[in-house]
Amino acid sequence: MDQIRAPKGATKKKRIVGRGNGSTRGGTSGRGSNGQNARSGGGVRPGFEGGQMPLYRRVARRGFSNYPFKIEYKAVNLLEIEAGFADGETVSLETLKEKGIVKGKNVRVKILGNGEFTKKLTFDIEKISAGAKDKIEKAGGNIVVKEG
Repeated sequence: MDQIRAPKGATKKKRIVGRGNGSTRGGTSGRGSNGQNARSGGGVRPGFEGGQMPLYRRVARRGFSNYPFKIEYKAVNLLEIEAGFADGETVSLETLKEKGIVKGKNVRVKILGNGEFTKKLTFDIEKISAGAKDKIEKAGGNIVVKEG
């Protein structure tokens, strides 16, 4: 145990101030000449900008934002579903993840009506646009909108 040493540079000697001019940190003890910061208990509070209106008072802090509670949906177009699914299959969040159309854990999906659609599929999904609904019903598909 007595042979164990800290690597070079791992330990530093404590800086001792105010012990005479020969110690390089005597006299003013590294605080500079005079002024507010040289005094004991001196200095300014955090955020003080020399009398200028500080940033925390300049920035507006009013109102309420609903941003943290926002629900985002991943848009999936009918042309992607047309390419990825065969006739008679069910389109749900699970099957979209299996086919690699949607990725992620806590993702929500909305079906959009972009592209031609001819397949007869069952949609078990949270949200579907009106245009997509028309195209699915014209192709002979079923829609089961689940609440989520």
